[in-house]
Formats: sequence, C-alpha cells, structure tokens
Amino acid sequence: MGAALERARMLGRLSSLSPVARLLVGSQLLFNIGFYLVIPYLAGHLAGDLGLAGWVIGLVLGLRTFSQQGLFVVGGTLTDRFGPKPSILAGCAVRVAGFAVLAFASSLPGVLAGVVLVGVAGALFSPAVEASLARETQPDRRADVFSVFAVSGEIGAVTGPLLGVVLAGQFRAACLVGAALFTAIGMLHARFLPRTPGEHRAEPVLEGWREVLRNKTFLVFAAGYSAYLVSYNQLYLALPVELNRVAAGPRSLGLLFALASALIICCQLPVSAFGRRVLGRTGALIGGFVLIGLAFAVVAARPPGVSGAVAFVVLLVVGQMLAVPQAKELVPALAGERRLGTYFGVLATAGGVAVLVGSTASGALLEHGRVAWVLLALLPLAGACVLAALARSGAFSETPKGRK
Repeated sequence: MGAALERARMLGRLSSLSPVARLLVGSQLLFNIGFYLVIPYLAGHLAGDLGLAGWVIGLVLGLRTFSQQGLFVVGGTLTDRFGPKPSILAGCAVRVAGFAVLAFASSLPGVLAGVVLVGVAGALFSPAVEASLARETQPDRRADVFSVFAVSGEIGAVTGPLLGVVLAGQFRAACLVGAALFTAIGMLHARFLPRTPGEHRAEPVLEGWREVLRNKTFLVFAAGYSAYLVSYNQLYLALPVELNRVAAGPRSLGLLFALASALIICCQLPVSAFGRRVLGRTGALIGGFVLIGLAFAVVAARPPGVSGAVAFVVLLVVGQMLAVPQAKELVPALAGERRLGTYFGVLATAGGVAVLVGSTASGALLEHGRVAWVLLALLPLAGACVLAALARSGAFSETPKGRK
C-alpha cells in the first residue's frame, strides 16, 4: 500500500513537469519498445536465417554495443553545439536506416553496417535526451524524474520483446515495424520538441572535451560510477555461468530477467524515494554500490540451488535503483550546469570502455569459480570507496561552477 501511494505521489509530481520533460520521459518508453522489438531476436536471425558462426554473432553484438557506448561522447558534444533537437532527430533517422539495412541484409557486411547504424543512432539521441531532461527539471527533482525515466524505459524493454513474439520468425517484419515506430518517434519530436540553440555553438568543438578532462572531480566520479556499469553487465555474463553451475535450465535465466524488470517497474519509484528521504543522496548512492557488492558476495558463499542467483538479481537491481538516479542527478552539479550533453556522453563512454575491459577480464575470471565472485564483489565496493571519498571532500555539494 505504501509503495503504491509513493508511486502515485511521484507520478503526480511527474504530471507537473513541463510538456517537454513529459515528452522526453514518454519517448524513452517508445525508444525501448522499438529497440527491444528487434535486438533480442537478432542473434537467432543471424544463426538460423543467415547461418553465421557463433564467434561472428558475438562480434556483431559486441560491435553494436561498442558503436553506441563508444560514441556517446560524440553525441553529447553535438548536443551541446547544435542543441538537442537535431541530435534526437538525426538519431531517429539513423535508427530507421539501421533497421532497414538489417531487414534486407543477407550477408555479413550488410549486417555489420546495420548494427553500426543502430548503435550510432543511440549514441546520437541518448545523451541529448538525458541532457534535455536534466535541463527541463529543477535540480532538487532530478533524482525523482530520472527514476520515472528508468521505469518508463524498463516498461518499454519488457513490452518490446512481447510485441516481438507476435512477429516471431519474421525478423524482416520486426525490423520494418521498428523502423516505422522510430519514424513516428522522429515525427513526434519534430512536431513537439522545441528547437533550442546549442549553448556552446560559438565555441570550438573540442573545447567541451578539454573542459571535461580538466574537471578532475568528474573524471574520478566517472571512474567510480563505471564500477556499477561493469557490475550490472554481469547479469548477461556471470549470471548465466552461475545458473549453469547449479544445472538450472535456460528458462531460469528468462525468469530472472523478468524478475529484474518487474522489480524496476514496481519498485524503482518507492526505492528511490526511500533512499533520498532516509539515506540522503550520498547515502543512497554509496549504499546502492554496497548492495551491488553484496550481490556478488552472496553467490561467492555458494548457497544451495538457484537461491544465490535469485539473491544476486534482487540485490543487484535494488542497488541499481538506489544508486543510479542519485548519480544522474549529480552529473549537472559536477558539470556546473554546463555542457550537459558532453558530460553525460563522457560518463556513458567511460562506462562503455570499462564494460569492454571488465567483461573481458571477468569472462576469464569466471573460469576460476568462487574466486571470481569474490573479486567481482570488490569492484563495486571499490567504487563505493571512491564515491565516499569524493563526498567527504565536499565534491557533491551543489555549486554554480564546475569543480576542477
């Protein structure tokens, strides 16, 4: 009852947001529906329809992720220079092109071109949406709004694959439906998203990158935050290994992913509000990282059956729900309310590089059983220590100027 009441209160506050902020939150739902309508079925299409080898499929999926995460900083820089609307519209157009290429690709080069376009599209519109949402929201409400933003995206991430089931075995049709949806999203933003000029359009393009690199506090923050991204990625790497160890079938993995989505949809708003109200912003941020560390420690203790995997998912997701909205709220403060596109882009790119390196290392570590989970538990705890040190130094106090 209390959780439902809290959700009602926070959704009521959402209704008081500006029309642009509501558009951005709603568009996250549509973005994820269109994306997850197609991408979860890509590997099956590559293997079954095109007959590609497993390592090639891994290369394709990795290239899609890297082409998005690695270019977030570029999308953020373009947002600061030209404003969010051109970046969002360009991202929608590139996503439409990517899905169209995938729909008709019958060979590896075409597939590679399609997945790169799909990834680049996300790199264009995601930093623009996050920066715009931060701009449209009062500083003391950003954590709440980013919580609703996360719920909206998660609903889309659940809805997309369910719609994809209707088109099961018809990958081309799914791609074309996804392309049509992104066309509609682009038209929606073209009509209702105001065109605001880039705040740094008169400055050299690389000046934003130099400003971020001079902001040592933010770089340390980004390094600490990357520990969360590497840890959360273990849902796709370490969790299947654990389920295989306890001889749980593939159905268990699907059920645990469903559990993670259900937790975010049902609990993100009350958990975020509880963290802010009871623990405070810094306490919720650091506490979230500690819970993520405990998630790995539980599996390292080798509880019976799938109980360790269930506890891992619950603790990891609750830790995420506590930490991420607070971290997103801190970015504008650490940036001094300047160049938000570039700062959000750098944060995502740093995380993408960390995930690339961390996934390679953890993939090798997981061959050593329990010791891997112990070492993985230390990573978010190290991130918590970094963030705690920044908090003690006063770095998280709001200031009108970017910290150096």
